Amino acid sequence: MLRVAEIFTSIQGESTYAGLPCHFIRLAGCNLKCSYCDTPYAQSFSAGSDTNIDFLVKSAEDSALKLVEITGGEPLAQSETPLLCSELLKRNFTVLVETNGSKPVSVLPNEVVKIMDCKTPSSGMVDTNDFNNFKFLDSKDEIKFVLADYNDYLWASSIISTYKLAEITQSLLLSPVWGRIDTAQLVSWILRDHLPARLNLQFHKIIWGPDKSGV
Repeated sequence: MLRVAEIFTSIQGESTYAGLPCHFIRLAGCNLKCSYCDTPYAQSFSAGSDTNIDFLVKSAEDSALKLVEITGGEPLAQSETPLLCSELLKRNFTVLVETNGSKPVSVLPNEVVKIMDCKTPSSGMVDTNDFNNFKFLDSKDEIKFVLADYNDYLWASSIISTYKLAEITQSLLLSPVWGRIDTAQLVSWILRDHLPARLNLQFHKIIWGPDKSGV
């Protein structure tokens, strides 16, 4: 069983898959409390309802899509998440897992596309980053930095350089916190520094606004 906050079908709002139709399984519960969390309704482990894996797989099949994202909350806070991934992979889904980077990604099947968040200073959770996770990522995986200010940008740039992340994946994502940082200014910093990273806007917030859930 998995604790599920919501299930819905929409377009993928972030990552290199942005804009593609996608079936979402949002798990409940997170081990972190980021200052810029945009899904507080899924943060508590008491949110949502217990749901069996067969039901979740069927919901993906009923969506008639082949792209599934498991998000949260924090998916790796629940022990059966790798099993759900395996069952979806058996049915030839492309499986994305968005994780906060504080828990071992090595528990996931290798075929899963891991979208790993590196917690920046403004999150208040920077000390929870498990940089050992970088060893378990490859070129299909993605590393995301959520930025609220210039200090976050400088920190992300340092991590990209120190850990040679561009040699692991070309999908290094810089995601501005909604309403907290000027996007044009962020672009100017990326261009100035020739940073090997991709601007990662949240399409779902642009389309439906920052407060709508289930999209």
